[in-house]
Amino acid sequence: MRSSQVNPAQTPHGMKIFAGQATLDLGGRIAQSYGDPLGDSSLLRFSDGEFQPVINESVRGCDVFLVQSTYAPADNLMELLLMIDACKRASAHYITAVIPYFGLARQDRKDKPRVPIGARLVADMLGAAGVTRVMTMDLHAPQIQGFFNVPFDHLDASTIFVPYVKSLKLNQVAIAAPDMGAAARAKFFASHLDCPIIVCDKTRARANVVAKIQVIGDVKGKDVVIVDDLVDTAGTIVMVADQLMRKGAASVRAVCTHGVLSGEATARIQDSALTELVITDTIPLRTSTSKVKVLSVADLFAQSIRSVREFSSISHLFEVKVKSH
Repeated sequence: MRSSQVNPAQTPHGMKIFAGQATLDLGGRIAQSYGDPLGDSSLLRFSDGEFQPVINESVRGCDVFLVQSTYAPADNLMELLLMIDACKRASAHYITAVIPYFGLARQDRKDKPRVPIGARLVADMLGAAGVTRVMTMDLHAPQIQGFFNVPFDHLDASTIFVPYVKSLKLNQVAIAAPDMGAAARAKFFASHLDCPIIVCDKTRARANVVAKIQVIGDVKGKDVVIVDDLVDTAGTIVMVADQLMRKGAASVRAVCTHGVLSGEATARIQDSALTELVITDTIPLRTSTSKVKVLSVADLFAQSIRSVREFSSISHLFEVKVKSH
């Protein structure tokens, strides 16, 4: 018997987007970009700190998309797991966890004895909760996709950043990788901007503390753009920026997908040699500063959700479209 392709517009499954407390604003922007209202949900809190997410409308038979970044504290991850469980028990047809920032991604391997592989544990917990698809952006370690046994969509913020850098009309652009791990990302940016790459060799004293940075490449007179997947304490980026300016760079700015910005990061950036730090809204900006610019990923996630709903390819979302100015 010949099978025919099902038109999703003709299927009985509705579609709803909900957002966790950590990403309510972004969830609202994604829903608005998609063209649907954000689903009605709430969070009940008990006096001892326990909490309970509540889906306040029917999701029976629906394709549900749950938007929640899992940055610290761990309550954000727990809330997402509980929301998945709630939708599964409410007979949702398909549950996609939309995780703009995937927390614990830096724990992707055993790099010393007796440490956990946190990213794998998160993948296992999401699977056990009942998720049927995962969608995220710029994992710290792309191989984390292999920890999952469900479809996985890994979006790339370079499609937003490259046009932005191009629009600045800088004189002599150079792309800098703040460490060896960011070299592949820097190469991708440089290929679209047709410019040289500078690599910084970083030596850490301990976690979040950089002891030494060595710049490899000619930076004199260049408008340098540092690229990375996230900025946490900003110690590395500030040290790299200072080093690049000492080497003769004309200007230094940074583009990083996830603005973790913990501790004194915002103050460090404000007092640094950086012209600006460009991040996305995968994590809400908690402390504003004149040097931090936020670009939204809402349209990109909305397009990806639409492609999932229509059973169409998302490869076009990885194409860098540079506008002429």
